[in-house]
Amino acid sequence: MKILSYNVNGIRAALNKGFAEWLEAAAPDVLCLQETKAMKEQVDAAVFDALGYQHHWHSAQKKGYSGVAILTKTKPLHIEEGTGIDHMDFEGRVIRADFEKVSVISLYLPSGTNLDRLEYKFQFMDDFQNYIDTLKKKYPRLVICGDYNICHRAIDIHDPIRNKKVSGFLPEEREWIDGFINSGFVDSFRHLNPDPHQYSWWSYRANARNNNKGWRIDYNLVSENLKNNINRSYLLPDAKHSDHCPVGVELEF
Repeated sequence: MKILSYNVNGIRAALNKGFAEWLEAAAPDVLCLQETKAMKEQVDAAVFDALGYQHHWHSAQKKGYSGVAILTKTKPLHIEEGTGIDHMDFEGRVIRADFEKVSVISLYLPSGTNLDRLEYKFQFMDDFQNYIDTLKKKYPRLVICGDYNICHRAIDIHDPIRNKKVSGFLPEEREWIDGFINSGFVDSFRHLNPDPHQYSWWSYRANARNNNKGWRIDYNLVSENLKNNINRSYLLPDAKHSDHCPVGVELEF
């Protein structure tokens, strides 16, 4: 089962940059999207139909903002749009697809760009942890894909010293994701890829991507009980429809 996760920073913009051709070539079984920035009716979804994907969307109430989606070649047993937690669902940040052997979540965790949003980010993180703690009692085989907007360790950021007071690499954020992973998940990428200088997001400023001055903030976190099913995990930095790149995990059942 090949699962890719991709913050597209606007699905309509990505489609204009050759996203559909990339999707056809990459051919994941499941694709989790974040920051779609569109209502379902604003997207020309016929291109996904033509490639054999069912597509399920959970958009923000605010137009052109946030939003997540899941594209899948196999019909899910169930799709859950949102969490039932109003503040999360208002911003369209979580969608889940249940399959026979695994449940896949597309998550777009808020960034902490200013003090208000940083406070909201911490509230979201706490509520999301509680939501997952409850959910995994019923759905113990989870893959939580998405943009977590947090670098876990110093190896996950190009300049850990200068960024230690920047949201995305604050000690409290790193402590949260550390605790979240330790609550029963495996960072599938790091599980198989110990080497540094591997990132999933680059600022549009200062030629950051060409100089590989990036952050690894996109993850496919896999339930501990699926650890032995992880066959491959990787980043796809050559896909350039966004300031992020896709992150992949392949599970063998």
